[in-house]
Amino acid sequence: MQYFDALSQTLHFGRAAELSGVSQPALSAQIAELEERLGCRLFERGGRSVTMTDEAKALQPRIERVLADIREIEATTRRGRLVMEGRFRLGIIPTIAPYLLPQVLPVLKVEFPGMRLELREAVTGSLVEDTASGRIDAFVAALPLDYPGLVAEELFDDRFFLAVPADDPGFDSPPVPPESPALERLMLLEEGHCLREQALAVCGKVKPVAMASYGATSLTTLLQMVAHGLGVTLIPEMAMSASGGASGLKVVPFADPMPSRSVCLAWRRNSARHEECMELARIIRGLKHTLLAAA
Repeated sequence: MQYFDALSQTLHFGRAAELSGVSQPALSAQIAELEERLGCRLFERGGRSVTMTDEAKALQPRIERVLADIREIEATTRRGRLVMEGRFRLGIIPTIAPYLLPQVLPVLKVEFPGMRLELREAVTGSLVEDTASGRIDAFVAALPLDYPGLVAEELFDDRFFLAVPADDPGFDSPPVPPESPALERLMLLEEGHCLREQALAVCGKVKPVAMASYGATSLTTLLQMVAHGLGVTLIPEMAMSASGGASGLKVVPFADPMPSRSVCLAWRRNSARHEECMELARIIRGLKHTLLAAA
């Protein structure tokens, strides 16, 4: 079932084998044996491509529930003693992942060498669904999270700045008030990204006309668009160090009180991994000054 789960996630035998910690022939043999036992084909192999059959799609949520129950049983035996080892599946939203992971991964590797961290980058809605269903153990995102089945531990506040073209004369005298007409040129991430909703909330007194013309799936793409004079965009403080050397770009502050987002770690309520999640939250919270000082 674990091999089935890995292959259904990756749709690639090589990556599924790597994820499972076995050789590709061993994984292929186990999938073939599962198909033989069930009496049906689960995956269609076509050259380098792998697709799930209707039988596999029907089976997938049931296998995920069984594996989630098994992990809960295993975690229950560790309750009361923090071990932080074995598989831990962590989700993270795209506007946090590139800036937080380089800081937190080396710390986790040193402090918890027995932990096998698996990462999933996705928008908040997908991570909430994956956590509620047991596909991942916890995730990092921005508050608020509108789901009563989750526990959210606040980590730190991440202030927002405005990224503008370096030669734009309209921003020679910062700070920028949230009602500035210049924000009509605001460019946003595509639907589903919480940073999009946060940008609209920050700039609620103006209607961004660029929103209808532009959209991007990553903050990096938006910043490149800004550097080429296509508009302006919101940038979190933790992302400023990564963008500091970008040619044609400058970052200006908003007027006080500066807008911000609250970054949190969330997991299932009553999860057997509660103590591990609290420890992970403590480690990430301890990196606050490193993350924001780098900006």
